[in-house]
Amino acid sequence: MSRPAGELAAPAGAVPLPPSEVLNRALLASVFVIAACGLVYELIAAAASTYLLGDSITQFSVVIGVYLAAMGMGSYASRYVVSGIVSRFIDIELMIAVVGGFSAALMFLSFAWMGAGFRVVLYGLVVLVGFLVGLEIPLVMRILKERLGFRDLVAQVLTFDYLGALAVSIAFPLLLAPRLGLIRTAFLFGVLNAVVALWAVWLFRAQLRRPVAAAARCAAVTALLAGGFVSAERLTQLAEDQIYADQIVHAETSRGQRIVLTRWREDLRLYLNGNLQFSSLDEYRYHEALVHPGLASLPHARRALVLGGGDGLALREVLRYPQVESVTLVDLDPAITRLFADAPPLRALNADSLNSTKVTVVNADAFVWLEQSRDQFDFVVVDFPDPSNHSLGKLYTASFYAMLKRRLSARGMAVIQSTSPLYARRSFWCVVTTLESVGFEVTPYHALVPSFGEWGFIIASNAPYAPPERYPFELRFVTPEIHPALFRFPKDMARVPAEVNRLNNQALVGYFESEWRRGPSE
Repeated sequence: MSRPAGELAAPAGAVPLPPSEVLNRALLASVFVIAACGLVYELIAAAASTYLLGDSITQFSVVIGVYLAAMGMGSYASRYVVSGIVSRFIDIELMIAVVGGFSAALMFLSFAWMGAGFRVVLYGLVVLVGFLVGLEIPLVMRILKERLGFRDLVAQVLTFDYLGALAVSIAFPLLLAPRLGLIRTAFLFGVLNAVVALWAVWLFRAQLRRPVAAAARCAAVTALLAGGFVSAERLTQLAEDQIYADQIVHAETSRGQRIVLTRWREDLRLYLNGNLQFSSLDEYRYHEALVHPGLASLPHARRALVLGGGDGLALREVLRYPQVESVTLVDLDPAITRLFADAPPLRALNADSLNSTKVTVVNADAFVWLEQSRDQFDFVVVDFPDPSNHSLGKLYTASFYAMLKRRLSARGMAVIQSTSPLYARRSFWCVVTTLESVGFEVTPYHALVPSFGEWGFIIASNAPYAPPERYPFELRFVTPEIHPALFRFPKDMARVPAEVNRLNNQALVGYFESEWRRGPSE
């Protein structure tokens, strides 16, 4: 009998399987899982490179591009698999399970132990996983072609492939990364790949020469990856113990970042995605310089706003002024504000500022919140992390500062942390130029913070800045005597030309990345 038009003939020597709708659905479900696993390894590599190297757009773009190219090479190579397709498919699934499952752990450990060699490991894993994933889908289609007509084959395989990718692309940022972390997520999906291989052994046991041995391999790989899943926290700690010199006393992964708190004697340090945010030994220098030169000159200030600063340290300084009646703190990450509102050592450090009755904490994207807000403020502290990637860079743009200007009262003032005028000179003056472009009166200054080096701040106001006649209480660092020196810039930190940082160019991110890689300006 001839086959219906549109179907492909079975290869010579193949053992025909009886048509079964249940079997077809099982195989298509496997396609769904395969697609989800393939995409999650890609997302893990991109996220890990962003955590460890910064600049999210560059890292995501390069990782995705390399991964897709490797998939293309794998798809092309599948043409050379001419016999034992089911056996080859099972072996490839197991290889993906092992490489993909261990990928996140290998990336973090290589970053800790190999330094510059991390990029070799990162892109080696991306190429290898991409190549193997590129092999598997053509093999699945060749296995399915005996049961589906060509039109249905392509339509259904691609449908389930895309649905699997959609499911994991939604689950990864909302559930997997924040709840499980990258290392545990990789092991979980490695187990799923191994289960697909075991499922294939059972479905096609009649076609395999040694099905028991194949099942044993699947079981061994599944057990190995399950052990990795259980031990993921220890692997994470092993990697981070190498990255951070001091004892880790708290570590968690929130929706957007890795939060690590270390201690050495009396020194508590907070790291976000590996970047130091403060040292408890000298953070007072930073936060006094950030808040007091501006707020001490505003005796009329009643309503204050803190953008970023979820650790409550800038908030602590603002609350020292009794005339301030209310403060709104807007920070994206509830894990940070919760940690610094609950942990006794951190509450002692920030003087329990986050639990003050004067304070309202809002966990939201500051860009969106500022756009929607209609409130007016007398004093605003802008204390975001440095513009090391484009998602942070948007918080330093002319668009953001224009919204900020609309939220200031007539005599209001904002102060912006603005990275180092020594190590990132053009970046610092780019922020100055951007603030000027929206009509602010701009007054830059700087202070030495030993943990960071020379650090820069900018006062932005609707009227020219007038220094305070006095500070209303004694501070540990900022005094009337040193105040004038904060506003003098030596030659190696003097102004240099810089572009306005706009949403569509993000010039600041490029400046920042190149300058911190190069070192102090000459």
